[in-house]
This record gives sequence, C-alpha cells and structure tokens, in this order.
Amino acid sequence: QVQVVESGGGLVQPGGSLRLSCAASGITFGIYEMGWYRQVPGKQRELVALITSGGRTNYADSVKGRFTISRDNAKNTVYLQMDSLKPEDTAVYYCNANAVRTGHSYWGQGTQVTTSS
Repeated sequence: QVQVVESGGGLVQPGGSLRLSCAASGITFGIYEMGWYRQVPGKQRELVALITSGGRTNYADSVKGRFTISRDNAKNTVYLQMDSLKPEDTAVYYCNANAVRTGHSYWGQGTQVTTSS
C-alpha cells in the first residue's frame, strides 16, 4: 500500500520560514520524481518545485530564490524549505510521487500553509 504523507504546514508571518516534509512508503522511492504543488480555492493546482530521481531541480518562477527542494532517499522523504514567505504563498501544499517510466503517480492529502500578519 502506497502512502504519501505531508507535514510541516502552519501559520507564519510574512518574511518567515517553514519546512515541509513528505514521507513516502510502499514505493521504490529512489526512482520516483518528487514534486511539491499548491492550490488555492478556485484555482488549478500548480507546480511549485520538482526534484528528479537524479537530483535535478526545477522551480516555479514565483518561488525561485526563496524555496529549496531536497530529498533524502535513505529516509524516503522529500523536503521543501520555504523562506521569505509572502501572503501569496498561502495555499494547500501537496506532495506528488511520480514514476516517469510507468506513469504511476501518488498524491498526499495536503498541508495548509498560511502566510499572514
């Protein structure tokens, strides 16, 4: 049984930091491309950051220079370090595990991040 579980969301003031974690089980974690997405009500889910099985990263323009994605294959975990948070970063953040070769894709349940003073 595959499980993808996010944690680390919360309320933070503008300019603050949060680190999200996503633990995956039931998959061969090292071969999966891992991504963080976010969604606000009424809008489509959008890609925030991606890290390939080889460690290459890709970021949305809106978060470049502020967010950092990383992975620890020994712990089956991917992280999203979010610095200099802005009110417009407020969203539910979802973790995705994607096996590019097979098309298998798994989502977590999401974690709320709210940036507000």
